[in-house]
Amino acid sequence: MLSVSNKLSKTSALGGFAAPARRSFAAVVDFWSEVEEAPRDPILGVTEKFLADTNPDKMNLGVGAYRDDNGNPVVLDCVREAERRIMGNKFMEYLPMGGFKEFCDHSIKLAYGDDNPLVKGNKIAAVQSLSGTGSCRLMADFMHKFKPDAKVYITTPTWSNHHNIWGDALVEKETFRYYKPETRGLDFEGMVEDVAAAPSGSFFLLHACAHNPTGVDPTAAQWQEISKLMKEKGHFPFFDMAYQGFASGDCVKDSQAIDIFLKDGHMVGCSQSYAKNMGLYGQRIGCFSLTCNSEEEKVAVESQIKRIARATYSNPPLHGALLVSTVLGDPELKALWYKEVKGMADRIISMRTALRGELESLSGDSWTHVTDQIGMFCFSGMTPEHVAALQGKSIYMTSNGRISMAGVTTKNVKRLATAMHEVMSA
Repeated sequence: MLSVSNKLSKTSALGGFAAPARRSFAAVVDFWSEVEEAPRDPILGVTEKFLADTNPDKMNLGVGAYRDDNGNPVVLDCVREAERRIMGNKFMEYLPMGGFKEFCDHSIKLAYGDDNPLVKGNKIAAVQSLSGTGSCRLMADFMHKFKPDAKVYITTPTWSNHHNIWGDALVEKETFRYYKPETRGLDFEGMVEDVAAAPSGSFFLLHACAHNPTGVDPTAAQWQEISKLMKEKGHFPFFDMAYQGFASGDCVKDSQAIDIFLKDGHMVGCSQSYAKNMGLYGQRIGCFSLTCNSEEEKVAVESQIKRIARATYSNPPLHGALLVSTVLGDPELKALWYKEVKGMADRIISMRTALRGELESLSGDSWTHVTDQIGMFCFSGMTPEHVAALQGKSIYMTSNGRISMAGVTTKNVKRLATAMHEVMSA
């Protein structure tokens, strides 16, 4: 009789199944023992605390994602119809390095205007990007490669990821004054002084509309002064436009800063995102563009942007580009989108009015900055101590007092105002 081990050996020799041999391992060299845990993201950290809270009436006012008046996420009807049209009708092949050209063509028309001579003259280099963050990173990498000695000037304050993006791209950063805590509005005088003092040929990162986190935008007249000064200094304006249409409900009005700079003869850059204004947060769909002086220059610049994209993520995803190009390419769907994005903006504006009314009723003080500001966020003026106290009432926001107005509804605005009044009066 064969032993069990002999049977296994014989089975293996005949090509049958045999148990795998036991493997031995040498001592592993630890390459990563000195890696420290990264700091928690200030926005996502708020969400983690919110999710751990068991209070059914808890409020998440940290993340910048739109919600309806019941606090639910929204998929626009125009997007659902676009989904229906493209479902089963497209292949799943790779896009080119620059993305879906039809999408890019629609995007630059939206940002710069259909009748813009740069659009008609084919003088805008544009590629599909991984939403606004990806657009900004392409700009930062392009700067580092072709203007390595230039600095980028960033507003104080700004969206925290701006510093990560340009810092990781090894671009030297400076800040310039923008927000004035005493008035909870624009520090226009300080901004102009810093723009004038910056070395000629500097790059300025500007928020086209609905400044994040403050919600404070220059007026058209102020943009004109800023544009004139930057032109005199030879500065390059790069616009991060994450909220076109979402700020005022009017896509043309929300892009007025870019139009003012172009009319003054600037070359500009632009980052577009369709996360907020089309609700395509998870699709990571955006467009990065740079204006050029000729078609030949456009071809060269675009080729170099594509080269950066190739080494970073090779090529962008397809689905979001198809959704956006379907909506913007169909007159009826585009009209529906204009209506829906205005509806989102109008709800935010109405919640600003309601919150201001409740706060002024409770405190007797002026809260005009709540309605003077625009877009997704309200820079409330609350301190980190106030914000920490609100967490004890199951209300969550970033420590700088930024309120995501998308999380405010007709059902919770009174509770929010009462809680704010209580912690600020303590």
